[in-house]
Amino acid sequence: MENMYQKQMEETRNKVNVHQLINFDKDVERKIKVSIVVPVCNVESFLRECLDSAINQTLKDIEIICVNDGSTDNSLQILEEYAKKDVRVKVIDKDNAGYGHAMNIGMDMARGEYIGILESDDFVKLDMFETLYEIAHKDQIDMVKADFYRFTVDGEYRHLYYHFLSPKQEYYNRIITEDRGIDLFKFTNTWTGIYRTEFLRSNNIRHQETPGASYQDNGFWFQTTICAKSLYYLDKPFYM
Repeated sequence: MENMYQKQMEETRNKVNVHQLINFDKDVERKIKVSIVVPVCNVESFLRECLDSAINQTLKDIEIICVNDGSTDNSLQILEEYAKKDVRVKVIDKDNAGYGHAMNIGMDMARGEYIGILESDDFVKLDMFETLYEIAHKDQIDMVKADFYRFTVDGEYRHLYYHFLSPKQEYYNRIITEDRGIDLFKFTNTWTGIYRTEFLRSNNIRHQETPGASYQDNGFWFQTTICAKSLYYLDKPFYM
């Protein structure tokens, strides 16, 4: 499985031109608890709020891997600005190849014990990754997810709508090791949680890289739910 992972990692890396890597040579000895992967493509209107929520996390032992997927707006300039201020912000600037490719190349470069996903038009509460990491690290849980908010914006006012992963309380706040009932496959998002990096790599769990396709993360959440030996769902929202 390790050889298969290495082969797919090389195929992903060689699929398109990578123009620059920023800050990957900085602070290389520091222990990383969570690598936050941020796929970026033409999101200049939302990107600063996203990055501010990442760099101001209460968990400081993080890296923020921003993958610029061929943006044609000012997204790359914003990423470079943040990378100059904080060496934890790392930038992969590459040709466009779609969401799945951006996620895979970012996750392949991750050094953290766990990997989180932050979409570049979203943002998170400042204690998200510390809270999830403390739960996950204590028992080396493969995957920890939490509830989330959806929001709409009306002028300067933001409306938040709470979304439960499940209406059934029995799935929350405990380590699940055996149950793989149909209900777990309704918790379909990938971005409200963190995943143990070694778990992902040992099971060769990646995103689909089909060009131009939507929902390239479907296979990722399905595989993580199938393969995880331990899962934990927290009934508290962090992700917006």
